[in-house]
Amino acid sequence: MSGRKERELNGVTLLGNQGTEYPTDYSSNILEAFDNKHRARDYFVKFNCPEFTSLCPKTGQPDFATIYISYIPDEKMVESKSLKLYLFSFRNHGDFHEDCMNIIMNDLIELMNPRYIEVWGKFTPRGGISIDPYVNYGIPGTKYEKMAEHRLLNHDLYPEKIDNR
Repeated sequence: MSGRKERELNGVTLLGNQGTEYPTDYSSNILEAFDNKHRARDYFVKFNCPEFTSLCPKTGQPDFATIYISYIPDEKMVESKSLKLYLFSFRNHGDFHEDCMNIIMNDLIELMNPRYIEVWGKFTPRGGISIDPYVNYGIPGTKYEKMAEHRLLNHDLYPEKIDNR
């Protein structure tokens, strides 16, 4: 049988763990990574989290969003259960929407140093207005930096159109 060997899963501790503890406070330490076995190829990995919540830093009221994360991996990839728990850790985190998206992107860059990444929050309207912060990053001095510039300038403002198959 082919597939990943146990040694390749070193550091992946949350997946398959029946005693999962759900964080109550923001923490980037929850994130886990594993090796990308297909570094010779550029490809996107996409995550959608339709149940993201954080708190308004002023009122403490909950804010709800769908978070879209897309990245082109380099050496490391984020493990999905750890990402889910990490995003859950924002539940009691009081920050503005734009700050949350930048924090998420920065933490993922620190974890895996992807070739390219974009994070988009489509927040549920409250008080008659919605906020949809979008951030991206490409490795400076590479085609990925150019890609980030192009995507930012030509960003489609409707995530429903994103193909996530």
